[in-house]
Formats: sequence, structure tokens, C-alpha cells
Amino acid sequence: MRVANLNGRLVLVVGDETALDVAEASEGRFGPDPMSAYEDWDAFARWARSADVSGAPLDRAQLGAPVPRPPQIFAIGVNYREHADEAGYPPDSLPVTFTKFVSSLTGPDTTVALPDGNIDWEVELVVVIGRGGHGITRDDAWRHVAGFTVGQDLSERVAQLAGTMPQFSLAKSHPGFSPTGPWVVTPDELDDPADLAISCAIDGEIMQDSRTSRMIYDIPELIVRLSAVATLLPGDLIFSGTPSGIGNRRTPPRFLRPGETLTSTIQGVGELTTRFASSG
Repeated sequence: MRVANLNGRLVLVVGDETALDVAEASEGRFGPDPMSAYEDWDAFARWARSADVSGAPLDRAQLGAPVPRPPQIFAIGVNYREHADEAGYPPDSLPVTFTKFVSSLTGPDTTVALPDGNIDWEVELVVVIGRGGHGITRDDAWRHVAGFTVGQDLSERVAQLAGTMPQFSLAKSHPGFSPTGPWVVTPDELDDPADLAISCAIDGEIMQDSRTSRMIYDIPELIVRLSAVATLLPGDLIFSGTPSGIGNRRTPPRFLRPGETLTSTIQGVGELTTRFASSG
């Protein structure tokens, strides 16, 4: 099942090319707000799997952030062994956790105005929570996952590293700094949701290329550790960390420039296209 935000309305995507308007098809039981799917995810998923799959042609240009107003956004740093090595960090006893503010969310095909500073890329598998909870066990963790979407944790490195303590959340929350999409894919759509190819490229040049199975803390472990402290809520997003290949760890460092296009891809989930323009 693929769930999307089409011009502000909740839709099911069938075969990448057809969109079924949920509010119309369910006769008002769900939708049209894309967030309504997460008010009772179990009921929505049951309905969606039995829904009439006929719909209208999908206009991809109208796709927005699939979860446009998550109650909480958790972001995980240093969660791939190769990235920990390139950044000079040993694995910690807890995942490095911060937030990205909701105002930074944007859709799967968008243009971002680059602010001053050094803007870096970080492709990430984003987990969407369908069933909330506190103190979730590892055995139960997958039952709380609605699905996955592709994300970019764009980061302005000057402000992030300027002080005695890093400013992760602010430096990663400029307008457009959280592209997500193109839709939410449920785990049953994937051959192995724990092992997906993940990559990104600038104008066709591969910058990051890894697999999600190389995470230090896998998806169930992230859910266990986050929910041990915070109560997870339906519709929450978890940016699960990025592999090696980011710009500020290259020699020499490489950052995004106006006119460039960043393409972010996760196997079985989809692709983001993010173009960059000058802020002037």
C-alpha cells in the first residue's frame, strides 16, 4: 500500500500512475486531510487493503510531503558504521537524537533556496509511526510502523558547528530542509524492509551509496530506545540516520550549489528530486 498527499488530499497510489481519492472512495470515513490516515491507522489500513483500486491518473507534480504535519519529528545522527567512522564518532550507548522542525518539511519534487553557509546532504530512510506508544518492546516494534518514506536531512554546517555545542535542530530546519516523499510505503510492500539500498546523487554523480541493514541501531531498536523516553504518537516521523559520503567529510569538503539537483533514492520506497537556487 502506498499513501500520498496529492495537492493536499489523502490518496492511495496504485501502480505508481493512479491515485484513489480516499475521502471520496470511503464516502467520508477517512480524509481528505493526509493526516487523517494516522488518526486510526489500523482501521485505515484495513479499509485501504479492500478498497476499489480504480482511480484517476496521478499527477506527480502535485505530490506534497506525505505526512505534512507530524506531531513529532525525531532525527538520528551517526547511525551507520561507515558514517560514524568518517565523522570520527564511536558508537554511543544511545542513538544521537535531535529534532527537525515541522516548518522545514517539503515534498518530493521541489526547489530549495540555499541560505548562507555550507549546505550538506544526508539521505535517510524515514519511518512513519502508525500506532503510538510508550515503552515499546523490540518484539512489538514493527507493529507500530505504518510505513517508510524517503527523506533528506539537509544541513547548514557553519551554524551547526559554530558554537561550543552543535546546533543540530536549528541548522537542519531552514525552509525546505526536510524533503520527504514521494509517498508512504507499508512494510508488506517490501521484500525485506530491514535491508534496502539507499543512495543520493548530485547531477548524476553518486555521493552516498549504502544499505539500511548497515545501521548501528536498526528500526526496532530505534523505536525501543525512543519510546523508552518519549511517547511516540501516530503520524510521528523518525529520520533514521544517513550513511557515509556527506559533503563536510570529503577532501576537500563539497557542499550544495545553486543550479544543482539532488536525487535521493531508496529501494522499493521511491525517489526525491531536490533542486537548489540562490536565496538572493
